Amino acid sequence: MTEPHPLAGADLGSRTVRYDERDAILYALAVGAGASDLDLVFERRLRVLPTFALTLAQWAPDVLAGRGAWDVATALHGAQRLQVLDPLPASGEVLMTARVGDVWDKGSAAVFDVVVQSRYFRATWSIFAPGRGGFGGSRGPATPASSEGVPDVETTLPTFATQAALYRLTGDRHLIHIDPAAAAAIGQPRPILHGLCTLAAAVLRIAAVTGAHPADVLELGGRFAAPVLPGQVLDLQLWTGGGAGTAFRAVHAGTPVLTAGTVRFQDSR
Repeated sequence: MTEPHPLAGADLGSRTVRYDERDAILYALAVGAGASDLDLVFERRLRVLPTFALTLAQWAPDVLAGRGAWDVATALHGAQRLQVLDPLPASGEVLMTARVGDVWDKGSAAVFDVVVQSRYFRATWSIFAPGRGGFGGSRGPATPASSEGVPDVETTLPTFATQAALYRLTGDRHLIHIDPAAAAAIGQPRPILHGLCTLAAAVLRIAAVTGAHPADVLELGGRFAAPVLPGQVLDLQLWTGGGAGTAFRAVHAGTPVLTAGTVRFQDSR
């Protein structure tokens, strides 16, 4: 017999978040859009990147952290999933509801799934919480395997030195992304890039090399395997032969930093 975690299924409330074209454009620039990407950075023809939704919903894992589910100094954002239900408008407001999904017992740690739902998207954060396991629950499914074999496409994914400082203005102001002392406390030489920024930047690059439009994402997922420092250039490997979209991973100096990545665009076949 396994015991469910007391927080499994807990209601995290609802929230309406408002945004305008400036917020969506700032986000696009932060994840790597250029001045020539007019439908991402020019308000007269703006299409909102679907991953922008994740900044609107950042409040939900913060609510659970505020209830003491994990130690914010040691918890890690382990994985992210996003399902797009309808395109986000260029400006407006989004009503979201949030709850705790599954809570998995990994022995020395727990993994909390935080699920956010709106008319536009469904998103799930998986938070790895050291020291919170051992409650008698199920270990959960095995970690998805990364693609094997020779990639169909290999390209680079550049980041830039000010990217974390810019991206944090979209909502996630955790100190490890801006404060050298906070980064040093987790063993990093300098502030690290947000995992969600790396994931969104990868989507932009994948769209560019596969001929898709980054605003046409229907489904996205990935695991954050290692930190990325702003300014690093990642190796991006794609497997495009599957019927469920493109599988991908990002590597730096031989170390995987983003694994088990999958993205499906509206025009995928």
